Amino acid sequence: MKTLRTLTILGGLGILAFAFGFIFQLPLATRLWPWPDGRLSYLFVGSILAAVSAAALWIGWTGEFGALPAGSLNVLVIAITTAIYFFQLAFQKDRPDMIPFGVVALVSVVASGVAFLWSRRIPLKDSRPMPGLVRVSFGVFIASLILAGGALVLGIPVFPWALNPDSSVIFGCIFIGDAFYFLYSLLYSRWHNAAGQLLSFLAYDLVLIVPFLLLFETVKPEFMFSLIVYVAVLVYSGGLAVYFLFVNSQTRLGT
Repeated sequence: MKTLRTLTILGGLGILAFAFGFIFQLPLATRLWPWPDGRLSYLFVGSILAAVSAAALWIGWTGEFGALPAGSLNVLVIAITTAIYFFQLAFQKDRPDMIPFGVVALVSVVASGVAFLWSRRIPLKDSRPMPGLVRVSFGVFIASLILAGGALVLGIPVFPWALNPDSSVIFGCIFIGDAFYFLYSLLYSRWHNAAGQLLSFLAYDLVLIVPFLLLFETVKPEFMFSLIVYVAVLVYSGGLAVYFLFVNSQTRLGT
């Protein structure tokens, strides 16, 4: 188990490195994206990778592998949906350059599926109940992510900037996968099935909050409402994470 913890931490650090690569638009990272995209879209990808790394580092540090199923299910849903889309682009839209991305997604399906089935057998070390406010918030997050994800897949504007149509679908798949991340935790309502999610949300918030606040100066009028809603979600989720992870005496990290 010690070796597995070490590998999980190293994997989390590797993901974090790619997160910074997308956040700062380093060519080594952005070349991995299937198509050229804009600064804010790369920033969003970086925020998602930062969220994944936060959860991985927490699991590796604590050895709480009983919390792994939620994250594995998240990746599994994203991998399945994006694989379908990449192969659709490759064979229905005559874009063979998408085949490697589809293959990578299929490999992720297998890896995340195995991780999910394996980790489901591991009991949580910490069986404290999930606080009521966290449960309610997770329910709201699930509904919001499914609605926003579905809208993005259909090409309906959700983000406070104009998206590449292909990126809109991929981001929608990510949101739908994230909904399953929170759903699993809601169904198995233990604190350590929420701590990783809140850490992920906090990392995501920290990456996006300042750029999104600065965006108020330049956002196009038609995207202003989306920006207000997005920032409100970032502020609320960040506040929720900070309170329960670092302030509340019953749930703060280290207790």
